[in-house]
Amino acid sequence: MLSRRWLLFAVVVALLAYGCWWLGEWQFHRLEDRKERNAITERNLVADPAPVEDVLAVGRPVDPEDEWRRVRAEGTYDEDASVVVRYQTRDGVSGVDVVTPLELTGTGHLLLVDRGWAATENRGDASPDVPGPPSGPVTVTGWVRADATGDSTAVDDRSTRAISSRTIGPTLDGEVLGGFVDLATETPEAAEPLAVTETPDLSNGPHFFYGLQWWFFAALAVFGFGYLAYDERRKLRRPAAGGHDRTDGRAETAAVDAKGAPPS
Repeated sequence: MLSRRWLLFAVVVALLAYGCWWLGEWQFHRLEDRKERNAITERNLVADPAPVEDVLAVGRPVDPEDEWRRVRAEGTYDEDASVVVRYQTRDGVSGVDVVTPLELTGTGHLLLVDRGWAATENRGDASPDVPGPPSGPVTVTGWVRADATGDSTAVDDRSTRAISSRTIGPTLDGEVLGGFVDLATETPEAAEPLAVTETPDLSNGPHFFYGLQWWFFAALAVFGFGYLAYDERRKLRRPAAGGHDRTDGRAETAAVDAKGAPPS
């Protein structure tokens, strides 16, 4: 059992077990992070709407504590500056989200409002025909969202794959508040309202069971090594015992043959 093969095997099993244990810990940490985010989201979803410029500001990213906070804004939509978010599906149906800047009353700042989802053909060679926003002054309430990141936020021909004020802002004529708002209600309503954004899933997700699963793998690796070591030891001891029995048998047979042999 102290051979090089078994020692290397033991090291590999130890590393495997430690890796599985660490992955289990990571999943449990993710569970705690998710619980914290869910608590913030639950609080923000039921809070009274706050004035949008009390929460968002020009050139400032969204505070994680404000994600999904309800805000209220008054202004006028700039329909001609709308940007579509392509490749959005709901219940297996293709469509787009429509982001329209809202020029805020008083300050003139622009607020990106994701007005909702509309079913369309997801084609990249033409702008989809989507319902327009209400004209004139409008009051909107919605949920604060942080900007997306990465290459998917690039804006091309008034379309993008993810919403970011950092990339949509430079295409507009005016100062844009950081982040954006998912529309909940607007007064007056549009002639053809879009499907509003769905609220987030507040379950704890699969992290608890994933963590248990990784810890089970760690225990299985240790148990499996122990069983294989026991089985190897049992096999090594069996030939020795069997060899002793066969030697005694041969000796007894030789003695019997000698006694029964005729005299020379």
